[in-house]
Amino acid sequence: MKDSIGTLALGLLFGFCLHRIGFGSWDEVHKMFTFASLRLTLGFGLAVVILAIGFSIIAKLQHPKWAPRPIHKGTLAGGLLFGVGWAVCGACPSIALVQLGDGQWLALWTLLGIVAGNALYAPIHARFFKFDSGSCSPD
Repeated sequence: MKDSIGTLALGLLFGFCLHRIGFGSWDEVHKMFTFASLRLTLGFGLAVVILAIGFSIIAKLQHPKWAPRPIHKGTLAGGLLFGVGWAVCGACPSIALVQLGDGQWLALWTLLGIVAGNALYAPIHARFFKFDSGSCSPD
């Protein structure tokens, strides 16, 4: 229970920070994707640098079996679909939750699309693509 409360508190803090930075605003996200404003782009880039440093520290502290997963065939197409969806609706999954917390009820449509996309992925992948998509399990 203590871990759940800590996780909830950290998630709320993260959502609050994303909201204050401007990631919950469709207009700000649009400016980022059209390079009209570099504020969010630079914030996103700083987050990537911090995560890269964090992952390298984790890799040194963890047992030798820890390693990033290899990139597979669907990464490019999946990244493209994710980016197009983010640009169209102004939200990735976490930002849709931030928008809901901000009272932007249209984010429910975004969340519905996220859920539908996840539900459709497995049958579409099994029918048309059939390549190994890897596993999140450490084994």
